[in-house]
Amino acid sequence: MLRSYLGNIGHTSVIIAFVAAVVSTYAYWQASRTQNLSIESWLKFARKAFYVHTLAIFTICASLLSIIFNHYFEYHYAWDNSSLSLPLGYAISCFWQDQEGSFLLWMFWNVVLGVILINTTLRKTKNGGMEAPTMTIFALVQVFLASMILGVVLWGEFKIGSTPFLTLRESMPNIPIWKTNPNFIPKDGNGLNPLLQNYWMVIHPPTLFLGFAMTLVPFAFCIAGLWKKQYVEWIKPALPWTLAAAVILGTGIMMGGIWAYETLNFGGYWNWDPVENAVYVPWLVLVGSFHTMLLARKSSTALKYTIILVIAQFILIIYSTFLARSGILGNASVHSFTDLGLSGQLLIYLLTFIVFAVALSIIRWQYLPKDETEISTYSREFWVFTGVLMLCLAAFQVIVTTSIPVYNKIAEVFGGKLNMALPTNQVEHFTQFQLWFFIAITALSGVAQFFWWKRINKENLSKLLNPLIISLLVSALIITFAKVNNWKYIILLTATMFSIAANGSILTDILKGKFKVAGGAITHIGIALMLLGIMFSSGYSKVVSLNFSGAKIFTNETDNKENALLWLNRPTELSEFSFTYKGQFVDVRNVPGYIEKKYIMPVPGSNYKGIARADVVDGDKTFYKRGDTLEFEGENTYYQIEYTDKSGKHFNMYPRTQENEKMGRVDSPDIKKFWNKDIYAFVSGPPVAEDERDWSRPEEFAVAIGDTFFVNDYVAILENVEGIKEVDGMALAEGDAAARASVRILDRDVSVTMRPVFAIRNREIWSKPEVNNEMGLRLQLTKIDPTSGKFSFSASQGQREFLVMKATEKPHINLLWFGFLLVIIGITLATIRRFRIIGAE
Repeated sequence: MLRSYLGNIGHTSVIIAFVAAVVSTYAYWQASRTQNLSIESWLKFARKAFYVHTLAIFTICASLLSIIFNHYFEYHYAWDNSSLSLPLGYAISCFWQDQEGSFLLWMFWNVVLGVILINTTLRKTKNGGMEAPTMTIFALVQVFLASMILGVVLWGEFKIGSTPFLTLRESMPNIPIWKTNPNFIPKDGNGLNPLLQNYWMVIHPPTLFLGFAMTLVPFAFCIAGLWKKQYVEWIKPALPWTLAAAVILGTGIMMGGIWAYETLNFGGYWNWDPVENAVYVPWLVLVGSFHTMLLARKSSTALKYTIILVIAQFILIIYSTFLARSGILGNASVHSFTDLGLSGQLLIYLLTFIVFAVALSIIRWQYLPKDETEISTYSREFWVFTGVLMLCLAAFQVIVTTSIPVYNKIAEVFGGKLNMALPTNQVEHFTQFQLWFFIAITALSGVAQFFWWKRINKENLSKLLNPLIISLLVSALIITFAKVNNWKYIILLTATMFSIAANGSILTDILKGKFKVAGGAITHIGIALMLLGIMFSSGYSKVVSLNFSGAKIFTNETDNKENALLWLNRPTELSEFSFTYKGQFVDVRNVPGYIEKKYIMPVPGSNYKGIARADVVDGDKTFYKRGDTLEFEGENTYYQIEYTDKSGKHFNMYPRTQENEKMGRVDSPDIKKFWNKDIYAFVSGPPVAEDERDWSRPEEFAVAIGDTFFVNDYVAILENVEGIKEVDGMALAEGDAAARASVRILDRDVSVTMRPVFAIRNREIWSKPEVNNEMGLRLQLTKIDPTSGKFSFSASQGQREFLVMKATEKPHINLLWFGFLLVIIGITLATIRRFRIIGAE
């Protein structure tokens, strides 16, 4: 049965949201330009229109979520992004997998923030005059975003937006199935991109898009201030929102880094991907903007810096959206979306706000307050501006290189051909520049704090000597004991130690008084620790899975050297420890840990249902009995790798591979965390599937119980043959008979027992071979001769099961995570303090 009502509700709500946003924009614009008593009428009308818009956005979200959660696969969005096998948590991720959902998520956060602003900051007496111009910008942004999901065809192939509420028949009208079955509904969907099947992807995109939405707040305040000639007044209400935006957007970016570290196998948390860069750049500018905001109310220079930076950070957010969703990056980024025909709309969105913001700034520039005196080198303004300049230069370097595909496209539009290419080694390219920018930023943060808190001036610069001496001494100790031998890293280490010493000194003084003003010092210490964590984990990581087998696994010599060959149940000895591949496992839902794959028989036609071949038990609790149907992550195979050091301590790691029809094979690492390092391992070459293995021509043997015989390179002993009452969990019928042999196979110090089965069922002989992957042996009991007491076996030799694994040791990576936590704590303290100042007024 086709359920068209949800699509109709959703699409109607999109139209209502768009119209209401247009009406709200116009009404707020009228309220901002009216100078008589009608201003309140326009304001009330504008608010009501915005509330209608908000309600429509909520309805759209509810409609789309209902389609996804209820598996209504007649809708293209549900069919293309979800499947019956997805758990609820990952089904939520389907909402923002495609472009329409991500735009909708952005709009959702915008209306939440808009309603909060209307009823809090903008309702206050001092800011009452700011509501109309500020919300005009808010509503106008919503007009553009709503147009992205409008999905209205005007004429021919010209349309506005792409709706998430298309049915399969509407999105793919030419497939033959509609002729024979107009009401066809697929039984299952394509499923979620395997890279998004991670808990970080449930919280990372909403956090990131909340950060996107929050960058609109300072931008809207800034434009409103310029518009209403309140050049300084907008700073105070905008500052806490800017700080909050920096916290949320920074957290979203870092969540993405953690997701990449735990899910992808490039061995790190940041790969300088163009889409990653496009979000990182506005965050740098945003951080710079709240530093200048702190000075803008007393310094005209800082005010001008602030206006430029606040406008730039929002324009860069739109630009990052254009890069990711216009298709202009092509294959340059794993994060980019395909072009849905929205590139023209995105370009209009971008250019509208660039032209409007720049034009308004130029018109108002001459009226901005002017400083009476020049900034002194010994003032806190000078050192803050210098630090902000470094942040902006770092952002500029990244965005200039990241925009290379845009330059090529612009040249193409004008008939030229640049053929510029992104750097082959992006990590090396960006790092060589960003390293020096952040050395300067880190060192400046220490000096600037002394000037900010007026601990030093022109006459007593010697007060910086104490943190400088401490930093040099500590750096010397770390260089000696941690063996830091790269001269660039020595400079970075010294700069970070100086920042920690200087900010730590300031923090100590602050803690004696008011902790609530300690945000800046805590944040700067966090940045320094992050840089140390990046330096050690990236610059001094080492591969511990060296290949000593002599086997040529890869044609590339480096890959061949750094990937270990692990045979099933055979320890591979390395210098300080050993790795042992213990077998293949799967994740059974609602069962702790992993279950060996051989104990789960997949149900044909389903990639997530299976039948238990043995009882599933954990401790005293039995989750499933043999023969029960269970749910498991059928696409995922986990490989148990046992790590054992020389002292006998050991632990298991479970790197994963996922076979997905949509994405092919995806390899994900497993990470063992220690206080001073991570062991990071992933499977670079999974085992050859049993049905794809080459087997030798069978050898035949006829032996009695207790006989010893040779099977290829192994010694075999027939220990016993016993009657059994069931085969593969199915009881034998009357007149059937079955026997199971026990054959011990010996290979040096390894012994395994194989148990092939011979049966007579329905008067037909049935013989099931037993396969032992550790030995690479297939053994079949083919005949029982009761007269002679002999048992006939057929044996084939194949490749022993193995996998190829790469493991890396990443020292002191926890400094990165702990440093980032301090950054969040520091900025959050500053945010809370600024909101309280506004609330107290």
